Amino acid sequence: MSALEIISAGIATSIQDAGRFGMQRYGLAPSGALDRLSLAAANCLVGNSAFAPAMEIGPQGIVVAAHDGPLRVAVTGALRALDIDGHGKRLGQTITLANGKRLTLGMARDGVFGYLAIEGGIAATPVFGSCSVNAYAGLGSPYPRALQNGDRLTAQICAAWPHERAIDLPPQTADAFGVVMGPQADEFGDACELFLNSQWRVSASSNRMGYRLEGPELKHRHGHNIVSDGTVDGSIQVAGNGQPIVLMKDRGTTGGYPKIATVISADLGRLAQTRFGRTIRFEALSVEEAQARARAFHDLIGSLPGRIRSAAKPAPAASQ
Repeated sequence: MSALEIISAGIATSIQDAGRFGMQRYGLAPSGALDRLSLAAANCLVGNSAFAPAMEIGPQGIVVAAHDGPLRVAVTGALRALDIDGHGKRLGQTITLANGKRLTLGMARDGVFGYLAIEGGIAATPVFGSCSVNAYAGLGSPYPRALQNGDRLTAQICAAWPHERAIDLPPQTADAFGVVMGPQADEFGDACELFLNSQWRVSASSNRMGYRLEGPELKHRHGHNIVSDGTVDGSIQVAGNGQPIVLMKDRGTTGGYPKIATVISADLGRLAQTRFGRTIRFEALSVEEAQARARAFHDLIGSLPGRIRSAAKPAPAASQ
């Protein structure tokens, strides 16, 4: 077995997979990768299952090194520089990291989170069905916390491949984020139109629990407290100050603020990759439209193995 040592961990770097399900009844958030498409792309590149545990890397740079043998990795997600001993590498391609060599990932230049998958997967033991780190609950494997300098991730020595691999993904859109209104949209009246017709700035106080948005005040019709009820990924609560909070993967499983809308699952990863200070907009969709986009996103994940090509061959003129 080989090991990937964390030389410089940056911030908000942890192990994430698809998340843990069926535990919300006990108050345990699902956690999991904020950008499921990027996680799946990195894993598919190195031959893993789409949602195998991988490193989720925050906006700062990190440095890792191979020990006890070579490793093959792939990095996807936020745009950033990659290099080994000053030799540049590419996002969205496999990289063979020789024993003793260091891979440096620069700060994110566009987007927020990156994903580093290792061929053969990371040796970890699921906790309540997932290896995803929930630092607030002290859960996850192989470390139940954010990664730190000196941590080691055990993985198998990479196999011999005739060439490195690359993946072609469709371009990301800059469209408004789809939402389904409710479940407490009736608590906002005309403020629903204000919510949909306004630009919202992503606050620097955002994190894996929730993305705070800054913009016009959304007034509640009957006060900002309701009997606490269940939340889902993408629930948009409106706090007493009239500012929305989009609940993310480490959210609470219940909440006592009215929820004006819910970000559709197909757009939640794109929202998670929105840099702090950027402005966003929302568009209301029907349940049927949201379901159609969810099916299309599921089909995109399923198509990833077929989008892999030899890195030695040029990319097609346009990816669909």
